Order: sequence, then C-alpha cells, then structure tokens
Amino acid sequence: MENRVFNFSAGPAVLPEDVLLEVREDLLNYKGKGMSVMEMSHRSKDYQAIFNDTVARVKRVFGLEEDYEVLFLGGGASTQFLMTALNFCSDEKEANYILTGSWAKKAYTEAKKAGKKAHVAATSDDKNFNYIPKDLNLSPNPAFLHMTTNNTIYGTQFKTVPEVPADVPLFADMSSDIMSKPIDVKKFALIYAGAQKNIGPAGVTMVLIRKDIINRLQPDLPTMLSYKTHIEKDSMFNTPPTFPIYIVGLVMKWIENKGGLEAIAKINEEKAAYIYDVIDNSDGYYIGTVEKEDRSLMNITFRLPTEDLEAKFISEAANNMMSGLKGHRSVGGCRASIYNAFPMEGAKKLAEFMKEFQKNNPA
Repeated sequence: MENRVFNFSAGPAVLPEDVLLEVREDLLNYKGKGMSVMEMSHRSKDYQAIFNDTVARVKRVFGLEEDYEVLFLGGGASTQFLMTALNFCSDEKEANYILTGSWAKKAYTEAKKAGKKAHVAATSDDKNFNYIPKDLNLSPNPAFLHMTTNNTIYGTQFKTVPEVPADVPLFADMSSDIMSKPIDVKKFALIYAGAQKNIGPAGVTMVLIRKDIINRLQPDLPTMLSYKTHIEKDSMFNTPPTFPIYIVGLVMKWIENKGGLEAIAKINEEKAAYIYDVIDNSDGYYIGTVEKEDRSLMNITFRLPTEDLEAKFISEAANNMMSGLKGHRSVGGCRASIYNAFPMEGAKKLAEFMKEFQKNNPA
C-alpha cells in the first residue's frame, strides 16, 4: 500500500497488509452474505463458522490437541490479571509471580486487590527490570506461578520456560510475544494475550486453558469473571468482540501461509539483528537498556547520549516515515517494536537511519 509508514508502535500495532486488504475487500459484503462481519449476529451460522475456523487455526498454529480450551474474551490482559487470581486462588493457596516489569507488577497487585494471597517468587526490580531473574523462590503452597513472557516497556524476554513442580500450574501473559516463535505449550496451564500487539486488533483477548486444571476453578464467582461461564458457553455467554476475532482468524491464516511459527521466528530474529547490531557497534552512542542475554525480539529499547538527541532522533525518524519510536512514558528513551507483521524493510530502514543519524549528530 502507498503512504504506509513503518509503524514501530508498541500497540495497537502493525497488522499484516494481506490481512488488511482482505478485510477491505470483505468489509461491506462478507463473502457474498450481504453484510459486514461487524453486522452479523454472533449466534448466526455464518459467524459461528468464522469463530470455529479461528479456533481451529489457533490450535493448528500452536499445535494444540483437544486438551486446551480456546476462549476469546473482552477486557484486555488487565482483566486477566484479576480473573486468574479469582478463579484459581483458594483461601489456602498463594498466587506466585515473577516480576519483570510494569505489567507483571500489575498482575501481582490485582491479586492482592482481590483479597488473594500473593507472593513474589522472583523479581528484577533491583536493577529497574533490565534482566530476567533466573532463580525462583516459590511459596510453600502455590496456587500457580505467573510470568510475563515479554516485557513491552523494558525490552526483556524470557528465552527459556521456568521449571516448576508438576503440581504447580504455570500461567503466562504472552500479550507482546505470543506466536512470535515456537514454544512448548504443554508446559503452560494457562496462557492469555491481548491481541493488539501480535495477533490482531485491540478489543479481544485470547485465553488458552489446559483442561486438567478446570477442576481447580473456584465456585460462586461473579458471572463474567468466571472462566467456567465462558468455557461452558464457548465464549458466547454474551456478545464477544466479533470483528476482532474475525481478524485474529485472518492473522492465523497469514501465519500458516508464512510457514508457521518456526518461519516466523527466523524472520523475527533477522529483523531484530539489524537493529541490535547497530546498537552494539555504535561505540556507546546507542545504549541498550537491558542485559544482552535477555533482550526482546519484539521490543528493542535504547537510549541516546542526551534527551535532546533522543527527541531529535524520534522527530527525524517520523519525518522519514518511521512512526512510534518514542519509549514508554515511564522510562523514556526510544523503543522499536517489531512484532510479527512488522516488515523486514522497516527494520533495515531503521538500522540505516540510526547509522546516518549518529554520523550527522555526534555526541
């Protein structure tokens, strides 16, 4: 498409052009049905076919058998912070958390607000979340261990899955790196992700729940906050986010057409390498903000020698059709988010721009 910027935004983020073009083609009249997907009843046969196809594609991409429930809910990952604690913490057990950034801390805080016992099993707060903690200290009676696999604000990412006892379910917020690489899904009892970074538009949250933990769900919860409600009604207890779910299905098809998660991972590694190589070979002009072994492939965070240079860098990049490079307001600096749909040409363009900017703007 013409006049499309390279969108480095952390979310809502870039979507595949192939998906956008298909949406545009079918926007007014989906597959000859005489209406948009946005206008369909969620209980109609036509929409149920879209929903079922999306679930089937999610299972194929992730290699899921029938031992997982796939839910599509509203409320974002932030609602999942609360739901995980409410649904799986009895009075006798503690929710355990690995704190690796702002969103992980919010999950921990929500459990406490819900009146649940919450325990910090590991944290990198001591160094402003610039690394992934490797050692765990679980509480004596954990309900689950919760991790945030990729940290959008600070730019760190888990490279391996923490080892936990067999009777401790592992929960993961994968909002910013879901389906960016192959993972051993069976190690996770519950996975959730807001779609707006890697698998779709804002407005829908995907939740995967392994069926063997459903018997641990707490009873007598508010209807909409109970996973039992949504499992029993197959995400259709109330009107789900129908249009975002449809687009998630198209993104799943795009991933399959790309060759699946192994192919996607290779592309993501190559994109990130272009930018990290410039940082590493800039003689300290570009300053990476996290430990190299824990660097994210999704969110590349860095600083320049001065805040004035950072402001100039962000402004000149925008003038060169590169948008969204300002770091999160809580940490400042710069951040390049290069999710699955971000094109290789954009990573190359940013790398070349960074070299040129350093040459023209000595510290």
